[in-house]
Amino acid sequence: MAQIRISDAARFLGVSNDTVRRWIDQGLLTRSSGTPATVDGLQLARLARDNAVLPADPADVGRSARNRFVGIVTDVLSDTVMSQVELQCGPHRVVSLISTEAVRDLGLEPGVVATAVVKSTNVVLEKGA
Repeated sequence: MAQIRISDAARFLGVSNDTVRRWIDQGLLTRSSGTPATVDGLQLARLARDNAVLPADPADVGRSARNRFVGIVTDVLSDTVMSQVELQCGPHRVVSLISTEAVRDLGLEPGVVATAVVKSTNVVLEKGA
């Protein structure tokens, strides 16, 4: 089983080390007996999934894409044809390259709430050493 350091677990979930320790005390996670202190990666993954709080998608539309990230537009860089739109979706930065016409049609500008919808057959995953 993968073991995750308490400090990394806290960082992955966007909480403090003390919160992770409280979850251990409450029995939500199991601390390893070794040093440094770690928690079980599978338990952490389940806790993260079960407690994920995502902003509601403001569009009342059914979609086949399951990956929707609601956030606020933080930057728009445009030229005559293409634009780069940056959203902050919770702790995640999402960047989209779309036409400048679409940016105008959607009224995308910093401060606007938008949803990034991702449906891809090509998602790159990396795993550290």
